[in-house]
Amino acid sequence: TTGASSNLDSSTTVESMEDNPDGGCHIYRNGYYGTGISVVEGILEVNIIQMTSIQMTESQAENSLVDFVVTCQGSLPTDVCTVVSDPTCQVSKSVVCDPIIVTDECLLTIRRAFEEPGTYCINITLGDDTSQALASALISVNGGEAT
Repeated sequence: TTGASSNLDSSTTVESMEDNPDGGCHIYRNGYYGTGISVVEGILEVNIIQMTSIQMTESQAENSLVDFVVTCQGSLPTDVCTVVSDPTCQVSKSVVCDPIIVTDECLLTIRRAFEEPGTYCINITLGDDTSQALASALISVNGGEAT
């Protein structure tokens, strides 16, 4: 396909020529092309403002549960993904994604389970149809306590 364009009376003229593989003929098209651009705000910032261990009974102690309180700026997210990695944030151990409903203020609590004590890198990503934003933190899980 070859094309040429010119600017006439602040309108754009597009001319194209296409090869027809069946007969070797050429098709010429002349016309105008227009498009619209929508600018969206997107999710601008994500912050983990609190990490709290959930106290469990001894019979439930196989997993440590931690609540992450997260805020964001910009548009409201529709999904959240949490990536738990090693302390260097290089080797992923688990990924959990969930749809969420945030109605007017971006303040949500995300509960995640940790199978064993240790230090972990946590990446929390909030997303919508047009954007994503990420917050990271190091967390030390020690038998039901998180710091």
